[in-house]
Amino acid sequence: MSNEISVIGAGVIDVLAGPTDEHIATRGSSPMDYVKLAYGGDALNEAVALSRLGKSVQWISKVADDAAGEKILSYAKSNGLDVDCMTIQRGAQSGVTVVLVDAQGERRFLTNTNSTLRTLEESDILPHVDKMASIVSFASMFISYRLDVPAMTRLFKRIKSSGRTLVVDTKQTKRGETLDDVAELLPCMDFFLPNESELAMLTGGDDVHENIAALLNRGLPCAVVKVGGKGCLIARRDELIEIPACPVEKVIDTTGAGDCFAAGFLWALSEGWQLDKCGRFACAVASLSVEQVGAVTGVTNLAAVMERYKAYRQ
Repeated sequence: MSNEISVIGAGVIDVLAGPTDEHIATRGSSPMDYVKLAYGGDALNEAVALSRLGKSVQWISKVADDAAGEKILSYAKSNGLDVDCMTIQRGAQSGVTVVLVDAQGERRFLTNTNSTLRTLEESDILPHVDKMASIVSFASMFISYRLDVPAMTRLFKRIKSSGRTLVVDTKQTKRGETLDDVAELLPCMDFFLPNESELAMLTGGDDVHENIAALLNRGLPCAVVKVGGKGCLIARRDELIEIPACPVEKVIDTTGAGDCFAAGFLWALSEGWQLDKCGRFACAVASLSVEQVGAVTGVTNLAAVMERYKAYRQ
C-alpha cells in the first residue's frame, strides 16, 4: 500500500521529569514524581499519531548508528512507519532531549546541539521527493541549523513543483529570522501551522490577527494558528474561522500537543474534510495528548479520538 502522508523532521528520545519548579537549577538533587523515557521529536510524534489514527505514513529523518538511533528506528517500525528513506549517520549522536515538566504541564528542554536533531539537511530529504506521498508535512522550520532558509526554499519549491500538498509547522526562530527572510517560502506552502508565540517571533508583532494578515499578504494560502488553551484560528484571504479548544479533564503534560494537533489536522485534510472540521478534529487529538505524560501516549486509536471529537462538536 502506498503511503498517504509523508512526514519530514526530527525524532528523538525524551527523558521526561516532573513536576519541576523554578528552583530546579539551584538544588543538588530534586525528587520527582516521575522520570521516564519516551520517544519524541516533532515529526516522529506526528507520524506515530497519524499511524495510530489509521494512516499509512512515511517518516523521513536522520538518526545516528548508536543505541539511541536503534531504539528510535525500532519504535518507528513498531508503530507502522515506513522508514525506508531514513539517513543513518555514522559516528554521530542521535537526539536525546531532557524535558522538564512543571506542575501546570508546561515544558523546558535540554537539547544536544551536536546530535542528529540539529544536523538534518537538504541532502537527507531532496533525493526522496519523488517517493513522497501526496500530502507532505514538514514538521518544523528552524529545527536544524543546516536546513536554513535557502535550503528550505529549494526543498519547498521542489515539493510544490511535484504537485504535492505541503503542510509546514515551525519552531521558534534560531537566528532571528523575520517575515522578510521567509517571504519566499510562504507561497510554496499550502498550510502553515505556527503557534501564537512562534508567529509573533517571526513577524515581530503582538496582535495575532495582524500577524496572520501579514502572512496572507506575503502569499501564504492558509494559516492555521494554534493558540493554546483558546483553540486555533484558521485564516485565508476571504475567511477567518475561530475554533475553541476542546475541553480536557486535566492538563498533565503539554509535550507534543502541537504535534498531535498537526497530526489531527493532517488526518482530516487527507480525508477531504472542510477546514473548520479539520481544525476541530486537530483540537480533539491535542486534547487527548495533554491528559497523559508523553507526547503521544494519549493518542491510542481513531475510535477514541472520534468519541472526543463528537462530544466536542455537540
